[in-house]
Amino acid sequence: MNTHTLDAGLYIVATPIGNLGDISRRAIEVLAGCAVVACEDTRVTGGLLHHLGLKRPLRRYDDHASDAAREALLGEMTHSAVALVSDAGTPLISDPGYRLVREARARGIAVTTIPGASALVAALTLAGLPTDRFLFAGFLPNKDKARVDVLTELAPIPATLVFYETGPRLVASLEAMAQVLPGREIAVARELTKLHEECRTGSAAELAAHYTAHPPRGEIVLLAGPPGAPEKPDEADVDAQLLAALVDLPVSKAAAHVAKAHGLDRKALYARALELKEGLKG
Repeated sequence: MNTHTLDAGLYIVATPIGNLGDISRRAIEVLAGCAVVACEDTRVTGGLLHHLGLKRPLRRYDDHASDAAREALLGEMTHSAVALVSDAGTPLISDPGYRLVREARARGIAVTTIPGASALVAALTLAGLPTDRFLFAGFLPNKDKARVDVLTELAPIPATLVFYETGPRLVASLEAMAQVLPGREIAVARELTKLHEECRTGSAAELAAHYTAHPPRGEIVLLAGPPGAPEKPDEADVDAQLLAALVDLPVSKAAAHVAKAHGLDRKALYARALELKEGLKG
């Protein structure tokens, strides 16, 4: 395939996250037909192209790429096809490619996506945690306090939380989860699509103990199940809280205060607060 088979523009190409058999036919066609491949590490992408029997000019584009490097790629896109890949998986997921896409779109350059493997999605399919709503938060901070602060900020969100992690930092992140997210089901997915693929679930404390004894290697996806629904107080507790609120507040505000605290129906609590206030008079 020659470089004239593709229209000029930017092509976002997903590559395998481990098993080279996961690359799509369409991805191979785009890599074969592009004029330039922009990549994080030319050695990694060079190895992939060699496996596919392809030779393409490689340009490094990562967190440290200069504005001039981005401008050069944008200039190339105006007359040729440029493929953007990451070392593994789908570009732009926890990498800087969005800046290139954003600028290409701003200049009217065609942007095409060639979807494929993603560690984020693969881990969600394995973990057995709710997937109707999830939040991907990239990598947790490296410092202990910052890590705890981020987890504390995300803890109330009613969704499965997903993070990327590395082997040397995994235990520290699990220990922070044990502190901030007690009672949550946690999953550790690693070596995805490879021979020793693993997805282990349990409490954060249990998993921290396991991986302290068995230090993991490779890239890791760390997931935390959503918070459970808060337990609603029984009628006696609600009455006690309404009575306490009625000491200082009018009926409407007392009902609103208790309703907000427990997610209960304000009108129903207003009616009950009126009954309790009448009882106090009697």
